[in-house]
Amino acid sequence: MAGRPRPVSFGIRLREKVSQCGPLCVGIDPHPSLLEAWGLSDDARGLAAFASTVVDALAGQVAVLKPQSAFFERHGSAGIAVLERVVAAARAEGTLVLLDAKRGDIGSTMAAYADYLDPGHPLAVDAMTVSPFLGFGSLAPAVSAAQVYGGGLFVLARTSNPEGGEVQLAGAADGVSVAQTVIDAVGAINADSSPDGSIGVVVGATLRCLDIDISALGGPVLSPGLGAQGADAVHLRRLFGDYAGVLLPSSSREILRHGPELEALRSAANKVADALAHRVTVEE
Repeated sequence: MAGRPRPVSFGIRLREKVSQCGPLCVGIDPHPSLLEAWGLSDDARGLAAFASTVVDALAGQVAVLKPQSAFFERHGSAGIAVLERVVAAARAEGTLVLLDAKRGDIGSTMAAYADYLDPGHPLAVDAMTVSPFLGFGSLAPAVSAAQVYGGGLFVLARTSNPEGGEVQLAGAADGVSVAQTVIDAVGAINADSSPDGSIGVVVGATLRCLDIDISALGGPVLSPGLGAQGADAVHLRRLFGDYAGVLLPSSSREILRHGPELEALRSAANKVADALAHRVTVEE
């Protein structure tokens, strides 16, 4: 990096993009059922048509697009090639791309996953989701890559799937929950750049109440579950209050079910974005 200008951090870029487009993240989740509903084949060709349609409709309109890597990987190398093209197309339109990969490993393997944040990588993204459940220290290579390349991470912390609490609410030796330990560790990394740190956490939007403290997080919160999973803007307001960092609610099926027409997808995204702006319930 010697001689190169320091990259603008993901945290700052995210804040700017949210101020322009609103705080909506839309997942690109090509479930087989959605491919079928759109009249597409469940193969790489259908995958490409689906993903490119979402990008054509929403790139430049929403702050973040979040492709779910697994739905591309299930189609093998052809699916990965589609993912590379889709990520590049979305970023070319100025949309931030968050790769939902939930990578978690140790040492050189974690460093290899973190290469997704390298601008020279074939699958270069702005941020990625990671799992800390091999110990938060296992994420050190990814944190380092984020700092070097100006990228971002969203660390799983308090997810809303029923099984998540078995691990995330377990108490450490000092009685603090695992989820809170993860949040506190992220906060320590973000301390010098709060509230726009580049390391965020994942906290489910469908939690009944917030059983962790994010006041010292200093970075963004990705909150999936808006729409089809049951969360709405009013609940998000109750859950997160006036959190000073960027809150990034994520919706997938609520919007994607309106495809494949471009205007229908745009209209659905606008409807959710308006609900977030005015904190109202999205009507079906």
